Amino acid sequence: MKSKLFTILIAEDDEEDRMLTEDAIEETDLKCHLQFVEDGEQAMEYLLNEGKFKDKNKFPIPRLILLDLNMPKKDGREVLAEIRKHEALRTIPVIALTTSDAPEDISLMYELGVNSYITKPVSFKGMIKAMNGLKQFWFEIVSLPK
Repeated sequence: MKSKLFTILIAEDDEEDRMLTEDAIEETDLKCHLQFVEDGEQAMEYLLNEGKFKDKNKFPIPRLILLDLNMPKKDGREVLAEIRKHEALRTIPVIALTTSDAPEDISLMYELGVNSYITKPVSFKGMIKAMNGLKQFWFEIVSLPK
């Protein structure tokens, strides 16, 4: 692997989906630190080190963001649009990880600048496969900005 311990921000409002994603990432043996936020407002506060996320040592800028589309307060589409407007954040790869397989959602997310779009697998085995693919591509093949 090209990187040392790094942070992945997971923006997901569903507790079961958070646990499933975390367990699947652990199964891949990806050496990373996971940070979770439960809505779009928290995602932006985390990324901008605002509110309860002011401590940059405790809440470092992530090397990758897994973003659900349908979250309360601000949805993933709004969060992605905001990320791409911020000079300090726009180079962070954002992966949509969502239940929606609607062609209009997929098209819109790519128009807004998502780096890839993954429809959440329905099984744990499928999620492990997806997270293994994510690990291989984003952390073993491509080079990410520091």
